[in-house]
Amino acid sequence: MAATPASGGAYSCETAARTREWMEALAAFLGRHRPLLEAHVVNFFKDRMWELVDAEWMECLRREPVESLLKLPSGCVQEHWPATLREFVLTARSLVIPREQKAPQSLVPDIHVASIGTVLAQGMNSKKKHEIENLAAVVHAIAKSCGAKTVVDVGSGQGYLAQALSFEYQLPVVAIDASSHHASVTVARAERIKKYYAAKCVEKQFLKVPRTITCHVLSSDTLAAVTLGACKDDNGEHLRETKACTEKSPQIQEPTQSSPPLILAGLHACGDLSVNMLRVFVSCEQVKALVSVGCCYNLLSEDSYEDTNTCPGFPMSKAAKLSELVLGKSIRDLACQSAERWRSLTMDIALQNFDVHAFRAAFQMVLEKYFPEVSRLSPSIGRQGKALRRQRLRKVVESQMAKEKIDDFSCSTLKEQNANTGDVDSVIYGVDTGPDDIHHDERRKFALFKDFTLSGLCRLGCGSVEDTSLLEIWKDVHPFSVGIYRSLLVPSGCFRSTG
Repeated sequence: MAATPASGGAYSCETAARTREWMEALAAFLGRHRPLLEAHVVNFFKDRMWELVDAEWMECLRREPVESLLKLPSGCVQEHWPATLREFVLTARSLVIPREQKAPQSLVPDIHVASIGTVLAQGMNSKKKHEIENLAAVVHAIAKSCGAKTVVDVGSGQGYLAQALSFEYQLPVVAIDASSHHASVTVARAERIKKYYAAKCVEKQFLKVPRTITCHVLSSDTLAAVTLGACKDDNGEHLRETKACTEKSPQIQEPTQSSPPLILAGLHACGDLSVNMLRVFVSCEQVKALVSVGCCYNLLSEDSYEDTNTCPGFPMSKAAKLSELVLGKSIRDLACQSAERWRSLTMDIALQNFDVHAFRAAFQMVLEKYFPEVSRLSPSIGRQGKALRRQRLRKVVESQMAKEKIDDFSCSTLKEQNANTGDVDSVIYGVDTGPDDIHHDERRKFALFKDFTLSGLCRLGCGSVEDTSLLEIWKDVHPFSVGIYRSLLVPSGCFRSTG
C-alpha cells in the first residue's frame, strides 16, 4: 500500500533521475499534509487542529495502546486500522532515507582506528570519544590516499578532532570556529597535551599544535578565503595562531604552488556550515576530500523563507528547486525527531512525555486567554518549558519509587512544597484537587496541569487563575492525546532521521 517509485524497488540516489524521482515524491507527500506539518504541537489544541485529522483515524488511534503509538513512526501498522491510515504510515516510511550503521572499515580501506588516551580524551564523554576516534581515523586514512598535507577542521569547537589529528596522527591542522572562547580553550588544551606527548617521546620530535582561526563562516566564499589563506605552506610549519576574520568582502586567494592539498573535515557542522563546506569542496581545486558529519539541519537557511544576502542552505540543486521541494522551519524541526527514540521509550516515560506536552499546550492557552501580553512578548517561554520538561522526565526516570510516596502527600504538604520551590517540574500524582465529576485518573492529570500552570505563571510574574477557569481549558485539551498527534507527525516529518 506504500507508495513505490516508478522504477521499482526502494527509492535511491544511485542516479540523478532516481534522486529526482525521490525528491518529487517527497514534495508531493509533504504538500498533501502541509497544514499539519507546519503546526506546532501547541496549535493542535489552540487552533483545534484535530479537526484536520481524519476523524476515523483519531477514533482508531485513541483506542490503541501506547506501545502501538510508539511503533507507528517506525512504520508498524495494524490490520484493523483504516486503509487510508495504513497508507499514510507506509507511504511516509517508504520515503525515509535509510540510516544503516556501518563500520569505518567498510567505508575506508586500510583504516586503523586508534584508541585515544586519557589525556586526549579529557573532557569527552563516551559518545564524543567514539566519534573522535573513528572520524580522526577516517580523515587520516583519506589524507594518505589523496596526498593531502593539511586538514581544515571547520566548526572545531574545543578542538577535540583537531588535537587528535595533530597529536595521534601528526597531521597539520587548521581549526576554524566562530567562538573566540573556543579558540582560547583549544590553544590552552593543545599546549597541555603537547607537554604530555613531548614527555612521552623517546626521540626528538617536532610536535605541531593546531592553528586556530576565529571566523564566522556565513558563506562558502568566506570559508574558501580563510581556508586558502590559512593553509599556505609557511615552509612546512604551521605555528599556533589565533586570528579574527570578518565576513565583509572576503578576499578569495588564488591557489598557488605553495598552497598544500587540503582536506575539509567537520564533526557536527551545523546547518549551513555543512552546505558551505560542500560548495568549497566543489569549487576549490586545493580541497581534495571532504569528511563531514553534519547536524542541526533544522537550522539550514531556506530560499523560500529566509531573507539573506548569501546563497541559502536549502535547496542546493536545480533539481530540488524544480521539484518544488519546500520545507520551512516547522518541518525542518520535525525532521529532528527519531523513530528509534520513540521505539526505545517505555510506556510510563511515553505517557509522561505526552502529558507534559499537553500541559505545555494548555498552558499556552491559559496565557493567551488571561495574559495575552505576556504570551505575545515572551518568546523565551518555549525554551524554558523545554528545559523544564527535560528536567521533569529525568526526575521521573531517576525516581520512579517516589511516585508511590507522593500518593500519600496531603494537599497541605503539596501547597507548602510548591510555595517553597515554585518548581514546574514537581510531580503531584494522586492528589485529589479536581471537581468530583472528573474521573480519578483525570483528576490526577488536572492536578499536574494545575501545578505546572501555577508554577509557570509564577516564573513569568503573572497572577494566578481560578481553578474553575483552568479546568475549563483542561477539559478542552485532555480528550485529545498529543501522543496521537505527535506519532502521526513523526513518520511524515522525519525522512532524514529514521532508519
